Amino acid sequence: MTALPIIDAHHHIWRQNDLAWLKGPMQPRIFGPYEPIRRDYPIAEYLADLAGTGVVGSVYCQTNWPPKGELTEVAWVDSEAKQSNGVLQGMTAYCNLLAEDAPEMLAAEAKASPLVRGIRMQLHWHENPLYRFAPRPDLMNEPLFRKNLARLQDHGWLFELQVFTSQMQDAAKLIQDFPGINFVLLHAGMLEDLSPAGRTAWREGMQRLAQLPNLYVKLSGLGTFIHRVDRAHIADIALPTIEMFGSARCVFGSNFPIEKLWSSYAELVSAYRATLAGLPEADQANVFSATARDLYRLN
Repeated sequence: MTALPIIDAHHHIWRQNDLAWLKGPMQPRIFGPYEPIRRDYPIAEYLADLAGTGVVGSVYCQTNWPPKGELTEVAWVDSEAKQSNGVLQGMTAYCNLLAEDAPEMLAAEAKASPLVRGIRMQLHWHENPLYRFAPRPDLMNEPLFRKNLARLQDHGWLFELQVFTSQMQDAAKLIQDFPGINFVLLHAGMLEDLSPAGRTAWREGMQRLAQLPNLYVKLSGLGTFIHRVDRAHIADIALPTIEMFGSARCVFGSNFPIEKLWSSYAELVSAYRATLAGLPEADQANVFSATARDLYRLN
């Protein structure tokens, strides 16, 4: 059987000088030491990494440029897309939805590039400071956040939701309260506690979320907490997720160049292809490309 084409629904490119964490002192990160990626990672290198893997399209995900740098990021990614031979077909931008001027920023981003398909504002909080990004776990309950989130509907955009298991109850309420917005759960819910109790809590949270038809899941970043490509680990997360949500609500994402710290792109794709090989071809096609094309309105 010919290898199915792939849409990479979650990757990054960047210029080192635009990102403080890439040029400042080394900071502890959940993905471990990151010296090899403390440099520019332009579209040309991304294309070289994915060569020969069957990837035919991609979606860029924001990389936390400095405050008020959102428009510069969108414009730069748009310019890089023009050099991607049609591979980079969409992007998820950043907007601070806790800012009073968020609606104006959303409008400016829409004007800056036709490739914007949604917003990611990272909300994940954990008891372990190393895993923490948001200052507290319940930002999604703030009235101003919710008021600004509703404005995504003005542009037909989705929201990329990044939370841990402990936040899934609040996340379920948020998603349920905004049926007109598609949400995308990043990194399959960020399972970091691999103990039996941790896995059970994750599965229970995912089952609750799976009942919400406007939530999709990215099978991405699964090496984040183990710092390697592990086929058994991918299977333990990806296969139950596909079973719970259905393949029509699951998409593949490489999370490159983060996963480049421990893997080649070809190795990562090979692991996912092997993991999904036992599924019907229609389900594989959904996860690898069809769902992403519909969700992100790609060519």
